Amino acid sequence: MTGQPARSLGTLYGVGLGPGDPDLMTIKAHRVVTTAPVIAYFRKRGKTGHARTIVSEMLGSKVVIEIALEYPVTTEVAFDDAEYIEPIRNFYAQSATRLSTHLDNGEDIALLCEGDPFFYGSFLHMYDRLRQTYPVIVVPGITGMSGCWTAAASPITYGDDVLTVLPGTLSHDALLKSLRATDAAVIMKVGRNLDKIKKALTAAGRFDEAIYVERGTMQGERVMPLANLESSPAPYFSIILLPGGRGRRIT
Repeated sequence: MTGQPARSLGTLYGVGLGPGDPDLMTIKAHRVVTTAPVIAYFRKRGKTGHARTIVSEMLGSKVVIEIALEYPVTTEVAFDDAEYIEPIRNFYAQSATRLSTHLDNGEDIALLCEGDPFFYGSFLHMYDRLRQTYPVIVVPGITGMSGCWTAAASPITYGDDVLTVLPGTLSHDALLKSLRATDAAVIMKVGRNLDKIKKALTAAGRFDEAIYVERGTMQGERVMPLANLESSPAPYFSIILLPGGRGRRIT
């Protein structure tokens, strides 16, 4: 008696959606999003989710299974904070289990990722947990920082400039050390860390060079010298740029 053939596993696609403007998605990302039977995305509890919003028009009324993975805590705290580690670890484990149920059934999943899937994204935690068991394909995307320095019309590096990407959740001393050692910088995870970042930039003697970008490439975009920003904290979609090129511009 012949047994039933083994069911093929579904493929997990980590789909980079770019910095926010749907027109900046790649053709491959668009194809995967519009053909996958399952769409998954991370979001804050009670919100639609930025990634889901980006693809809303291209999905239209298409019937798909949707998996909303809702964060239990904010991500604007230090990564080694004890109050952050345990709940977020459990959340990622539970999220991977939810996705694996569909992959076991042979259903492909498009996991929507703002920016690029391999750059500071929650997709990384699904990748680490699932890639040994299931096929995983990553679709790269334009990073948020690239979208922001383009929105600011600010070249970020010249010649042999060193570019440093810093999470604002670092301590003042760690930020200061890195800012003093680099030619150019991108500071992410600004939010409630704005005042600390300003102090570190001031101590490094770079405050007047810093550019603030909010919602880069998106509706409501704002670009200004950081010195002109009065509100605090900054919203989630904000980045601070420290352009390089000091002494390296060829004119």
